[in-house]
Amino acid sequence: MSIPAFTDIAKPSNDLLNKDFFHAASAALEVRSKAPNGVSFNVKEKSSGGSTNGTIEVKYSDKPTGLTLTQQWTTINALETKIELENTFAKGVKAEVLTTFLPSSQSKSAKVNLSFKQPSFHARAFFNLLKGPTANVDAVLGHDGFMVGAEAGYDVQKAAITKYSAAVGYSVPEYTAAITATNSLSVFSASYYHRVNPMVEAGAKASWDSKDTNNVTLEVASKYRLDRESFVKGKINDRGIAALAYSVSLRPGVTLGLGASFDTQNLNEAAHKVGASFTFEA
Repeated sequence: MSIPAFTDIAKPSNDLLNKDFFHAASAALEVRSKAPNGVSFNVKEKSSGGSTNGTIEVKYSDKPTGLTLTQQWTTINALETKIELENTFAKGVKAEVLTTFLPSSQSKSAKVNLSFKQPSFHARAFFNLLKGPTANVDAVLGHDGFMVGAEAGYDVQKAAITKYSAAVGYSVPEYTAAITATNSLSVFSASYYHRVNPMVEAGAKASWDSKDTNNVTLEVASKYRLDRESFVKGKINDRGIAALAYSVSLRPGVTLGLGASFDTQNLNEAAHKVGASFTFEA
């Protein structure tokens, strides 16, 4: 298995707990298409809490040179550009340049990201050129399924370390376990993911913030694939908030997602959420 990035050491359990639950937005629409010349288009729109936001994205990829150009325009009138070069300078090296511009406030940002990936090593560096400037670096070493990683942030102007984190994990195709210590080793999390069989997945995550509370938060989730075209998911946390989701491919390129969350300790209160998502792909 390839070595994940530092933030992805616990990705299988995080995806099971957070992805494909559709109650966060009351309505969501996504349209994806790709032209014969390799240009892809992606339009997203979400409505939640009486507000609507969306993005229009255009991406061009040139595989022989490793160049990918992405431009995005959002409903807050932000213009975002990302240039990626992968395996151009050397095998395993990826460079990214990201810029953001808001015409209304003349606000600008510029970032440079670098990553280097080998069979047993994955390192990244993120530089914010106009804020600080700041630098964040992380690295993961892996062998026979075992992984150990660390992360650090540095503010050049203040000449100070702004954060540091560490993580260990073990991953095989059937299951993944990880322990992370983030926010300068003040927030500790332990997560577990298990692919029980091709139809059933299960996972859990426990977290403790040593600076905020003595209580440990717990969340468990499971996914059951009904058939090749549909699945259901469910999760519940220690506060009694439960969520259910159903996703089905109505036809090739058309996917419907339905979701709801309930406060099981206050069923009579209007704290519940429902949402729907449509995805069209051509």
